[in-house]
Parts: sequence; C-alpha cells; structure tokens
Amino acid sequence: MSLDQPTRDRIDTLIRQNDVMLFMKGNRGAPQCGFSATVVGLLDRLIADYETCDVLSDPSIREGIKAFSSWPTIPQLYVGGEFLGGCDIIQDLFASGELHEKLGVSAPATAAPSITVSEKALAELRSLAEQRPGQTLHLTVDARLQSGLYFGPEEPGDLSVALEGLTLAVDPLSASRADGVTIDVVETDRGVGFAIDNPNAPKAVNQLTVRELKELIDRGDPFVFLDVRTPEERETARIPGARLLDEAVAAEIDALPRDTKLVFHCHHGGRSQAAAEHFSARGFGNVHNVVGGIDAWSVEIDPSVPRY
Repeated sequence: MSLDQPTRDRIDTLIRQNDVMLFMKGNRGAPQCGFSATVVGLLDRLIADYETCDVLSDPSIREGIKAFSSWPTIPQLYVGGEFLGGCDIIQDLFASGELHEKLGVSAPATAAPSITVSEKALAELRSLAEQRPGQTLHLTVDARLQSGLYFGPEEPGDLSVALEGLTLAVDPLSASRADGVTIDVVETDRGVGFAIDNPNAPKAVNQLTVRELKELIDRGDPFVFLDVRTPEERETARIPGARLLDEAVAAEIDALPRDTKLVFHCHHGGRSQAAAEHFSARGFGNVHNVVGGIDAWSVEIDPSVPRY
C-alpha cells in the first residue's frame, strides 16, 4: 500500500506531538470496535492523559497508518514515538508489566488499601451481595481517579479488603489510588446510590467571576493567568496579563509547584474549564476558571475589549 507524503506528514506530526498516541476506531469516550475499547480500557487504568485519532472519520489516516506502521490492523499505539503494536500485543504488554514501564507508571500496589464503609452503605452492599451469589464486590479507581463499584467474578491478583460480613476486591492498580477512600449511601431520583469519596482525587475547579478576577489583578495577587483560545482569537481581543497556553507554556506550568494558583480563561468559559480540569488532574490544587470568559470581561469590566 502506498502512502502519500501529506498523509505521512500528518501521521508523523500526531506521533511527535503526543507522548501517547492511539489510532483507533471512534474516540476515547466512545470506541467503535471491541479491540479499540479494550486498548482504551487498559490505557485508562494506567494513565490520565493520552491522545486518540478516530480513523473512521479520516479514511486517509485509516489506510495510511497501516502503511506507516507496516501493521494491518487498528488500533495502533505509539508511546514516545515508538510503535508498540495492536490490541493483542498491548494486552500482552499490560499483563507482563512492560506497558507500565513504557508509560512510566509505578508498579502496582501489593498491599490492600485502607477503606472505610459507613454502616448504611455496608447494609446496602450486603443486601446486594445476597442477590448475587458467587459474585464479589469490586472497587475500581482509574488513572483519572474516577471510582466505581460493581459485582463480578474474582480476578487473579485482586487484593482483598475485609469488611463486616463482606469482602471488597481491589485490583492492584486501583489499590495504589484507593487508600483512604470512604463509601457512603446517598439518595437519588432512582433510589439508593453510593458516594465514593477519594482524598487522592484532584480538587474541584474553582469558578471565578470576572469581577473577582479584576479584584485579583488590582490587588496584585500572585497567580498564573492563562488564555486557552486560539492565536487568531487572541489577536482579536485579549485580557492584559494572560499568557496564551501553548505547548511550551504548558510544559512550564507542569514544572511549577502544585500549590501555584492557576487562572484560565477562554471565550465563554467552556474550553478554559476543560483546561483547568486537566491541570487539576495533574495535581494542581488551586485552579480557577473564569466564568463567562473574555466575553463577560468585555461586558462587565472593560467595554473597550472587542466582543466577537
């Protein structure tokens, strides 16, 4: 199969610009084939951030990546510019621990985490367990520190947490992220649910009004102010003091102390919220999103800033 130079350049750019790049069918949130879903599931267990390319939406990439990698199937995973393989190989690398090493992930925990379950939650879980004979209660915590409970078969290597009249299984990867978790009962529209509070999870992004932002600036409070819009938008309008968040600036931010105050803005607040959540997930605990973005700044603070 031939590969034209423009397509080769596009693929090469994706691989060079992203430490972990997965060419797949669908995207991370909605895989469109079982093999892609399997690799996404393994990556989600190991790392919080990686990029995907939906080959179904781009026929040239779909065929081009096969020639580029000399590999006939999709998905295909690249880490640090190195082609690792497709679904079967990635599963083998995960099972052997080699994928952990490639991704720079610490070895899985070997000791069960400390988990606290309220009396009400324990009673509800025991009741559910009685309805599922032969199944075990599992707690999972993925690389984005999103937690879940489910009943299913015991898995090799699971670590056991003894509860009163119930055993909770935690896989070794989840165990290293689950220490200190508390589980309680909450009432929802659909009935009883479970609230999982993980002290290791990133703090929520704080919402900052443009008036509060103006007060910060006027007081001279120290903070890093970041604009996540495009360079073209920035040429149209800008708030003084904000730095455009590009790849180089992102690397600078990532090297800062985790208690650094970060403030993000965009046009209306959506993109900046996503950027703030990204850095919060990377361990920053003092992260703020400007509600309404630069448009609200133009309306409420400085009408001389053009609206667009």
